[in-house]
Amino acid sequence: MARLIRHDRQRPYLIREEEVDRFPIAVCACGLSATKPFCDGSHKLTVGENEDTIYVYDGDQRVPLRNRY
Repeated sequence: MARLIRHDRQRPYLIREEEVDRFPIAVCACGLSATKPFCDGSHKLTVGENEDTIYVYDGDQRVPLRNRY
């Protein structure tokens, strides 16, 4: 079953060094990362999104969905 999941955050969650023994960790919050749960920088594609629009991403292409409700 396909699902549409809404992600509102346009940057990763950062876990700082003092919280983890290893190194700072960036956890994906935009839903676009190919290396989930870790951030790969894909959130940069979300720059310029309108707050009231839902988008579908296909590779590097952003397609706005028409609101029919």
